[in-house]
Amino acid sequence: MELAGWAAWALVAVWVGLVAAPGRYWTTAVRLPVAPDPPAWPAVAVVVPARDEAVVLACTLPGLAAQDYPGPAEVVVVDDRSGDATAEVARSAGTGGRLAVTVVEGLDRPAGWAGKLWALHQGVARAVAPPALAPPEWILFTDADIEHRPGSLRRLVAFALADERDAVSLMARLRVDTGWERLIVPAFVYFFAQLYPFRLVAGRGRTAAAAGGCVLVRRAALDAAGGVAAVRGAVIDDVALARALGHSGARLWLGLADDVCSVRAYPHLGDLWHMVARSAFTQLRYSAALLAATLVGLVLVYLGPPVALVAGLATGRPLLAAAGATGWAVMTASYLPMVRYHRLAPLWALSLPVAALVYAAMTLDSARRHWIGGVEWKGRRYQPG
Repeated sequence: MELAGWAAWALVAVWVGLVAAPGRYWTTAVRLPVAPDPPAWPAVAVVVPARDEAVVLACTLPGLAAQDYPGPAEVVVVDDRSGDATAEVARSAGTGGRLAVTVVEGLDRPAGWAGKLWALHQGVARAVAPPALAPPEWILFTDADIEHRPGSLRRLVAFALADERDAVSLMARLRVDTGWERLIVPAFVYFFAQLYPFRLVAGRGRTAAAAGGCVLVRRAALDAAGGVAAVRGAVIDDVALARALGHSGARLWLGLADDVCSVRAYPHLGDLWHMVARSAFTQLRYSAALLAATLVGLVLVYLGPPVALVAGLATGRPLLAAAGATGWAVMTASYLPMVRYHRLAPLWALSLPVAALVYAAMTLDSARRHWIGGVEWKGRRYQPG
């Protein structure tokens, strides 16, 4: 068998190894369990950072205010120097619910702080200061575009208490309405799970991660980790916060959401491209070596099997074609649960090689953006760390 055939079968071995690894990154079974009600419900503050989010807050804030949480709870929306009607919409959309909604006019961002984290810091400060409804024992950090069904907060707190967790995070279900969303969004969650297998975060392992759209954290654990200030400059703020919590001894949990969804639309490739390119090179620690290794890995591991299949069929080499077909089949099977989780047709599982190629291009562009002076997000430019 020629070199190409051996290489194709080596890729099959790589995929079998990935799928068989203990983390089982491909599974979508890690969901928030149903937990019994606690004897007493602790006080909770929901902190929502919002910069130019008037449109989405009109959709999501009523759901937060309508939470059927039995204990003391309030919502604090931090208007992070918005240029639109975020504060006005927040005040209007937050009225009439079961939870009181307070809108905080954010202060100018100090040097060294990422915008979202500065807003979260101000929200926590407001929640714990008089005249707070009750000193919160728990803080729920949730993004402005995240829609919570009425029982969301109750279920998060009940599980955290029953399972003795210090932080519980849900990867919100993202929109997959357009063709580009269907190609990119499931792959985004799939690749995230490869880096941070949910099962390992949920267990007692050393993997620390969170999904920033929905993070419930015990305030004592947050304080022990140094508060939001401990990660003040982080671009990938959710993972940075999870690591700070883990280093301080906190018990973490991360899973896929069923009733926590994002209402934000990414109708065009450019919208999704900017979202990924903002932080992809940061994930690689701004390392050119890691960038090169990642690009080579994405191309070989994800494009190698379909290329081998086509090449084998085109040149009459059955062993090469068989290796390509086997590798692509294992890859597709590993992706199918994520496709089903997003309620897409199973045929979308065949698109993973294309999505990987797009991600390789977005990662390369992320590096380019940093090398020419930093990345821009919501009107602010962040320099490489």
